Amino acid sequence: MKVLVLGGSRHIGYHSALRLLDKERPHRSFLLRNAAVFDGDEKVQPFISSGQARIVQGDALKSGDDTAGNGEPEGVVDLCLFSIGATTGKFSLTKGVIINPVNVCTQSVMNVLCTMPKPARMKLVAITSNGVGRSSHASFLWLLKGFCSYFIAGPHRDKIGLECVRYHVGGKPYTETEMGGEPGEQILEQEWKTREGLPPEGEFTNTVIMRPALMFDGDCKGDAPVNKAGNAPYRFAEGNLPAAWTISRQDVAHIIVEVMLPEWEKWTGKVATIGY
Repeated sequence: MKVLVLGGSRHIGYHSALRLLDKERPHRSFLLRNAAVFDGDEKVQPFISSGQARIVQGDALKSGDDTAGNGEPEGVVDLCLFSIGATTGKFSLTKGVIINPVNVCTQSVMNVLCTMPKPARMKLVAITSNGVGRSSHASFLWLLKGFCSYFIAGPHRDKIGLECVRYHVGGKPYTETEMGGEPGEQILEQEWKTREGLPPEGEFTNTVIMRPALMFDGDCKGDAPVNKAGNAPYRFAEGNLPAAWTISRQDVAHIIVEVMLPEWEKWTGKVATIGY
């Protein structure tokens, strides 16, 4: 299996890639704006030295750089892990967090979908966020509703754009009841559905959207022995997950690699939420 990791220099993409490298021998490629980011990384360097991991310098915001074909010499990718997020931005007292660019996730996933080899056989796992969309936001406790409505409304609009694109190519109706209104032309250009290379409506269903709760850098509970009661260390469900407060990034990587990929047929085409 050949894997292209977008957003793999840190957080979920990084932890997921390490798990995959530890489990299997096949090839992994990291698309990185800064190709030197792993120079001092003692965990990644052995895989680079052995040829299991390869660094591809590029920018997912540039349509020629992040292609699922360009990431591999043979032009074929089996799995794309998409965990791109904003690395620059500012805080506004009236608008909360303002990321730059405002549509980094949406534009990047459009580039992936438009440039991947056709017909599309690649699996795509994309990370968004709990609270993206109207029904997901409604499942929040009131404290989180206020936080997300103010502090991270901008980043959530970008992730709504990503999910909007995924709904379209996957043939799933985008409804205001579930998602609210579309994110607007600042996130998705007016004629985005007719962009060259984008799979037609309903022709790319081989995707899973992961919506983690508020994330932090903590240990992976998923690797701990199962307790006597047999309870899982985290909760996850298709669609919304009420009262999901937080989750560690390592546990998100755990569920991707240890649960969802082995059970791909069960999860493909779906949205899943994870939290404690």
